[in-house]
Amino acid sequence: MTDAPRLTSLAHGGGCGCKLDPAVLRQLLAEQPAAGPFERLLVGNETSDDAAVWELDDGTCIIATTDFFTPMVDDPTDFGRIAATNAISDVYAMGGRPILALAILGMPVGKIAPEVVARILRGGAEKCGEAGIPVAGGHSIDTPEPIYGLAVIGTCRRESVRRNADALPGDAVILTKPLGVGVYSAAIKREALDEAGYRDFIATTTLLNKVGMELAAEASVHALTDVTGFGILGHGLELARGAGLTLALDANALPLLPRAAALAQEGYVTGASHRNWAAFGADVDLPAGFADWRRHLLTDPQTSGGLLVTCAAAQAEALVARIREAGCPAAALIGRMEAGPARIRVAG
Repeated sequence: MTDAPRLTSLAHGGGCGCKLDPAVLRQLLAEQPAAGPFERLLVGNETSDDAAVWELDDGTCIIATTDFFTPMVDDPTDFGRIAATNAISDVYAMGGRPILALAILGMPVGKIAPEVVARILRGGAEKCGEAGIPVAGGHSIDTPEPIYGLAVIGTCRRESVRRNADALPGDAVILTKPLGVGVYSAAIKREALDEAGYRDFIATTTLLNKVGMELAAEASVHALTDVTGFGILGHGLELARGAGLTLALDANALPLLPRAAALAQEGYVTGASHRNWAAFGADVDLPAGFADWRRHLLTDPQTSGGLLVTCAAAQAEALVARIREAGCPAAALIGRMEAGPARIRVAG
């Protein structure tokens, strides 16, 4: 295959930006039966949480999740690394420790050379190794577009489970990684991102959210979720809806990748950003004169994004410092949870 196509040219979307429209997904889930009255199912499909949680006899819980997507980069190893980091994040977002993974692979046979596929798998295995888990098996099929991801199993104690629905009034809200992955992805697809920008992109999308395990040990931390395809507004709304509270978001406090603002102003916006706003913009209050490019950053789909954390306000600054020390230098206080309707109020 001397004229091998770019991986991104084989996919209609990329990363978490190829998730189903959130409005369509809510409709589909609303029509599905509830997970059922299983006493040991602590977290099911009722709150749009990151993973399912099942309690065993001794108070140990099993966490189960799956995540996969199409390429957002052309380097096969980087694609594998990003996809694996993103999938493992769901376990960390529940407060758990991953223990093993299964590979999910779909490749267009005849369009991608076997050695390219092998590099994707090696990239995923590399990140699993960093997380301390094996890729213990998996499944592969022939697909029109390249697809890669993982099913991941983790464990935690019952008291360490952190749902996305348990924020309390007065909680501070922390974000652990910068936003802007979607606009960077759009620039990559159009070959408009320079080498320094690509390095920043890879650094954030391959940073494991291990800090979630540490946060789950803190009684002052009440809710956790990770920010992926629905952007900070979509996943912030999941916090607000789950707790029946208003998320007051400070747009000026949001950490951004270095070129995110400039790229958004230049029009590097994904289709998913538009779909996200159409799906839940009615539940968001923006300040007068809020620029469209800033709104796009709020709905920008994050692939392997950071954790959204709600915690007692008195411990917030100390937690931010600890999160930064744990390897997340962009972590920042971005808002608070307030009594009120389940929506987001943006300031700044």
